[in-house]
Amino acid sequence: MEKTTILALQQMKRDGRKIVGVVAWDYQIARIAERAGVDLVSVGDSVGFNLWGQPTETEVTMDEILVVCKAVRRGAKHALVSCDIPYGPAQAGAEASVSAAVRLAREGGADMVKIFGVPDTVRAIVRAGVPVFAEFHGGDRIPAAKLVDEAKRLEAAGASLLDFRHSGPEAGAAVSKAVSIPVIGGLGGGPWLDGRVRLAHTAIGYAEKWIDSKTETYVNTARLSLEAFKTLISDVRSGRQIRG
Repeated sequence: MEKTTILALQQMKRDGRKIVGVVAWDYQIARIAERAGVDLVSVGDSVGFNLWGQPTETEVTMDEILVVCKAVRRGAKHALVSCDIPYGPAQAGAEASVSAAVRLAREGGADMVKIFGVPDTVRAIVRAGVPVFAEFHGGDRIPAAKLVDEAKRLEAAGASLLDFRHSGPEAGAAVSKAVSIPVIGGLGGGPWLDGRVRLAHTAIGYAEKWIDSKTETYVNTARLSLEAFKTLISDVRSGRQIRG
């Protein structure tokens, strides 16, 4: 299996082939996702909220995201790895963002970094030699023409990919057509974009909330895990040999 590159993803857009990514935070999920054939693994700062129980996504530090990025990089040998620049350095301005991006690339092994799309910051990171996955947000009240203009400015600043959140079919299709780089949707995306990124733990129903959820997902790992733990407890209390 050849290593996926940014150029390969851009060629997929030209060929009309949808790009598939997952958000992952650990070695094992990265390994499984890669064996399944995903193109992109995004290391999100959402790890703090979704995996570690922090109140928001803004608490994650550079040192913490580096640990997660390195773990995913070890697991994803062929998929392209993107890593989020945490809230702290991202809010501190272009210089701090560039420093964080360089660390994530050099120490974390990231192929690219994701940051909210401020064109001047994107341009500075790209000039430092680190490719950028630029995030920007849509919404029902934002005209499609304004979002197209924003996407074009991010492309002109040097972004290699765009993460268009809450795109909607009209603006999403317009933006995807207006730029030559792939436009991939996380939250609120759809088939009108060049690809999708899904939280791995949502796709497999990993979180505790899925035990009682009625929402459809690809597998309910939480419910299966609950039953497995109950069986383990029963075996131990009854003096039976445990499995595995």
